[in-house]
Amino acid sequence: MTKENGGTFTRREFLKGIGVGGGAVVLFGQFGIHSAAWALSGEPTLKMVVVDYNKCTGCRTCETACSSRNRPASVSGKELPGLGNPYFANIMVHNFNPDVDVPNVCAMCADTPCARACPVEPDPKTGRRALYRDQGSHTMRNDAARCIGCGSCAKACASQRTGVISPNPETGKPERMCTLCGGDPQCVKRCPFGALSYVEVRRDRKFYGLGPKKIAAELARNWYGTAGFGGVK
Repeated sequence: MTKENGGTFTRREFLKGIGVGGGAVVLFGQFGIHSAAWALSGEPTLKMVVVDYNKCTGCRTCETACSSRNRPASVSGKELPGLGNPYFANIMVHNFNPDVDVPNVCAMCADTPCARACPVEPDPKTGRRALYRDQGSHTMRNDAARCIGCGSCAKACASQRTGVISPNPETGKPERMCTLCGGDPQCVKRCPFGALSYVEVRRDRKFYGLGPKKIAAELARNWYGTAGFGGVK
C-alpha cells in the first residue's frame, strides 16, 4: 500500500490511519476495499519470490526446481521429485534481445484481481469462487471442479499484474500460480547465483506487479541504452 509521497504504509500504519475519524474514508478510497480488507483481516503478512535481475543469468534452474517440486513422480507407490521439465514450472524465464532475462512469478497480490475476475458464484459455505486464496499457504489456488475454464483470471492478471496465469490449452483452466512450495520455495533454494529471494510482499519494490516485457524494456534502457528488443520466449 502506497502513500501519496511514494512511500509505503505498513499494516500498522494503515490500521492507525483508519482509526482516526474520516481517515477511514480517505484510506479506503486510496487503497480500495480489497487491500483494506486484507489489512484489517489480521492474516499473516503475504510473502513472495523476488528477482534480482542483476544476478539472473537466465539459466532456468529455477524452472527445473519448481517443476520437480510441484510435479512429483509416483514410483512404486512413493511420491518422488519429478523430472523437472521446465514446461510445467510455475516460474517462467522470459529471454529478450538485447540480453535480458526476466523470471516471471506470481506477485501474491493483496487485492487478488485474478480471483475477483472469476465469474463463478462464491460457495455459500466457504465464500470462495473457483479461484481463491488458500488460507493456509496464502497462495492462489483453483478449484478445478468448479472452474469453467473461461480464462477471466488470466486476462485480469495479464492486464493488471504480471500475467503469470496461463490457461491450460486443453481445458482453459488456470495454471502457473506459485505454490511457494509450502513455504520453502525451491526456485530460491536452488538458484546457483542467489538471484531469487523469499520475502515479504511490498508494493513499493521496483518492478512489483509488472509483466516481463515492461521489466525487460526498463532493464534494456538501463543496461544498453535502448528499449527496443525482441522476445524469444
